[in-house]
Amino acid sequence: MDEKVALAPCNGMSANGLVSRVAVGDCRKQNGNVISICMGSTSADFEGKNNGMLKKYPIVAVNGCPNGCVNKILKNKGIDVADTVAVNEVLEDYEVSAKDPFRLDSEAEECVKIITEKLNKLIGDLI
Repeated sequence: MDEKVALAPCNGMSANGLVSRVAVGDCRKQNGNVISICMGSTSADFEGKNNGMLKKYPIVAVNGCPNGCVNKILKNKGIDVADTVAVNEVLEDYEVSAKDPFRLDSEAEECVKIITEKLNKLIGDLI
């Protein structure tokens, strides 16, 4: 059992990337045992200065689109993920979708709630 879980959200410019980032932020607010990872910093860290932190806690990759960039970036750094949430796949089971990569409307907020619930269940399983 680990004391914290790290969430690694999509930093892409898609509507589901925004959903990913907001859901991770909401999970951090709701769970004192959650940290988030900046994928921009992780991707740009050619010296490996962040590798110790990245290996300290189990990581949940939260991808916005089918490209799975979060997993690819972490894999390129030699970092294994404990689990992956594909926002686009999760939302296929619902009749809501995010449409704007820069703003959340009421439908996108529903998407955030769905992804936040999914993440909270995973966090509970990992801690």
